Amino acid sequence: MMKVGVLASGSGSNFQALVDGLSGASSPARVVVLVCDVPGAKVLERARAASVPAVALAPKAFASREAHEEAVVKALREHGVELVCLAGYLRLVGARFLEAFPGKILNVHPALLPSFKGLHGARQALEAGVRVTGCTVHFVDAGMDTGPIVAQAAVPVLPGDDEASLSARIQIEEHRLYPRVVRAVADGTVKLSGRAVTLSEPIA
Repeated sequence: MMKVGVLASGSGSNFQALVDGLSGASSPARVVVLVCDVPGAKVLERARAASVPAVALAPKAFASREAHEEAVVKALREHGVELVCLAGYLRLVGARFLEAFPGKILNVHPALLPSFKGLHGARQALEAGVRVTGCTVHFVDAGMDTGPIVAQAAVPVLPGDDEASLSARIQIEEHRLYPRVVRAVADGTVKLSGRAVTLSEPIA
């Protein structure tokens, strides 16, 4: 069983989706630790309720970004993490992190990449006037939302949508898709070679 570590900064709805979606004896992966960079964030409450070990590491408690990242890597390694999932983690991971988990870091983004990178994907979609947006699960590289894409789900932009309503529908798809991608990585359905992602079968 692949051990998954989750990095999150906020309410933790995607953390919860991963915990729930990877539960059960037949799951090829399991969330074994949460690392949060915001002490007091709601995701820490979710971890306690799910009996998942949680570590809060505030960046300002460290002398440098590199020192903070080293502490995050240490916490993940102490729990034997093999795959890292970013779930609303509001920090770019640096070179040290990428070197520690090469090709083993996933992120979910609320847009159909490569469109609408960065923050506020739903807001960007509304401002651009697109008719369809969605979410993307991708491997993480040194750029912002530039890593190899694994899977995407489309979400229509409806008349009268505002940022809140569109974000809520995108999040439903995130919660559905992210655990399925993690399962597919864990069971070998997804392979990453360089920047090429291959799937031995579709991710529904």
